[in-house]
Amino acid sequence: MTASRPEIVLYTREGCHLCDETRVMLQSLLEDRAARGQRTAIVRERDIAADPELERAWFTSIPVLEAGSRRLELATSLNGVRRFLAETLDEVLA
Repeated sequence: MTASRPEIVLYTREGCHLCDETRVMLQSLLEDRAARGQRTAIVRERDIAADPELERAWFTSIPVLEAGSRRLELATSLNGVRRFLAETLDEVLA
């Protein structure tokens, strides 16, 4: 039996160096989780420049991580992203 992996959305825009750094950090943390046998996720990127509504909502807050109802704005801190992943992926399913 295999459980489906949840999806995490990474909101970015071209030319955003913070987004580039978060992308690398997120991938590294997910690879570390996989190596430890912990739950991982599928990452989908959304370019806010492609959607005027997203651009208005997230322009000053990217990079943003979103999974279900959880969201982390300005996702630039290693500890913050690690905590977001733990809260999102390690929650006990009822």
